[in-house]
Amino acid sequence: MLTSKQRAYLRGIASTYETIYQVGKGGVTEAMCKDISAALTKRELIKLKVLDNSGWTAREAADAIAEQTESDVVQVIGNKFVLFKRNEKEPVIENIPKAK
Repeated sequence: MLTSKQRAYLRGIASTYETIYQVGKGGVTEAMCKDISAALTKRELIKLKVLDNSGWTAREAADAIAEQTESDVVQVIGNKFVLFKRNEKEPVIENIPKAK
């Protein structure tokens, strides 16, 4: 669970990121979540997009993917959302504010 300061810090970093995955009309699949989990392990922070023809809202897709990948939803805006999962062995993002 992220604090509001941690979310704000991660939102600032994610603002410069490009979208690397899209949820299409196939919806959220197990194979897609497996790929996203691998990307989260490598990058820790990723941005995703929900296409108009998917039938999912960004919040629904974000919550479903976060649950399956054991990650945290950082932000949902419009049809885009950002996920974060800390890599304890090889951290990529430094200086994240500490949780109290």
